[in-house]
Amino acid sequence: MTTHEYTTGATPTPPLGAPRVSIPHQPSHQRPGPSAQPEPPAPSAPRRPGRDRYLDLLRSIALVRVVVYHLFGWAWLTVLFPSMGVMFALAGSLMARSLNRPAFSVIRGRVRRLLPPLWAFSAVALVLMFAGGWSVTKDPDHGGTWGLVEMINYVFPFGAPPFPWHIGDKAGLLEDTWAVQAVGPLWYLRAYLWFVVASPLLLWAFRRVPWATLFFPLALTAVVGTGIVTIPGETGNTITDFAVYGGCWVLGFAHHEGVLQRVPRYVAVSCSALVMAFGLWWASGHLGPDGWDLNDIPLAQATWSFGFVVILLQYSPSWQELPGRLAKWDKLVTLSNNRAVTIYLWHNMLIMATVPIIDQVYNLPFMESERATAALDSTYMLWMFVLVWPLIGLTILAFGWIEDIAAKRSPRLWPNGVKKGRSRGRTGRAASHRG
Repeated sequence: MTTHEYTTGATPTPPLGAPRVSIPHQPSHQRPGPSAQPEPPAPSAPRRPGRDRYLDLLRSIALVRVVVYHLFGWAWLTVLFPSMGVMFALAGSLMARSLNRPAFSVIRGRVRRLLPPLWAFSAVALVLMFAGGWSVTKDPDHGGTWGLVEMINYVFPFGAPPFPWHIGDKAGLLEDTWAVQAVGPLWYLRAYLWFVVASPLLLWAFRRVPWATLFFPLALTAVVGTGIVTIPGETGNTITDFAVYGGCWVLGFAHHEGVLQRVPRYVAVSCSALVMAFGLWWASGHLGPDGWDLNDIPLAQATWSFGFVVILLQYSPSWQELPGRLAKWDKLVTLSNNRAVTIYLWHNMLIMATVPIIDQVYNLPFMESERATAALDSTYMLWMFVLVWPLIGLTILAFGWIEDIAAKRSPRLWPNGVKKGRSRGRTGRAASHRG
């Protein structure tokens, strides 16, 4: 993300087209002599650098899209807005900006911001799994000593953590696959962590051979994401994720370094459209079990996300404030950026938590009629969508402050940019592990 700071200096020449200011005629006895110096104008306060609100808006849209996708499972959402590619690109841009400082301190800071929120989530998830009767040493998929070693990924997510594929009873409060759905989003933290660790080398390569570095992940995806080379297990998943979203991460570098801005817009958009068209063409011949869900088609995901992100960043207006009608969403955009890790970690578990809550409605007296029951059945998913947002809000209150502690800030319960004692607060600098 680029920020601009304005400094004062010599009196600037009026820009072309600016109105000329006429100086009133003064009598000769009132004019300053040769030695007299006119009083210099008071310097204007430099503009305070801050977050790029356009990028913050994109991150908020991406988070909402992720929640909606995991709730409804609509495959076309992966085409409409490739959230993960956008989130990796924004994180790459912020990482490039931070690497103006020593690389080790930047990596340490990013890891520090990531781990405490993960630990809180892992503690709750593991307690629920153990309470449900799961034992890692007896799990047929993760048993023995290696299963215990894999548990470290709940603390440092360099790989995939173990979890039971089925736990509890299908007739219980939650379906027996709740652990898979709850822990599934941790793949993003694993990929993010590897990108952070690799960023100093990637940025060094990008500054020397930018175009080769930019397109290398797409070439790698064509190898490991199409079956030409198959790498089994979680190692293969890690490398595939790195390849699929590596182009978007490096696009974040290109945005920060100004490389994209040096490419004529019509060239960038035209080439991006061709890359995206190729992605859709490839997807049409390699549809997965959920049809057009690009998450199941690595090469299509990589190329579509790449082209989509190029267009978004080419038109990046670098807003200091949200303009026009978007301004009414300012507080929610600020809140979601300040609590991006919390929202992402917990949203799947909260989606599942809506089910036992809504099921209690069936026990109410007015639900005894078949008509009322049928009405609730037909709108069940809609009520899940409505209910998940207040649950996310409660989770932000309960666990979000851990992100502040991880960032070495004073904990805040609801950081939406409104300062205490003011009816209208200024947007604060949103901070998360991506910022």
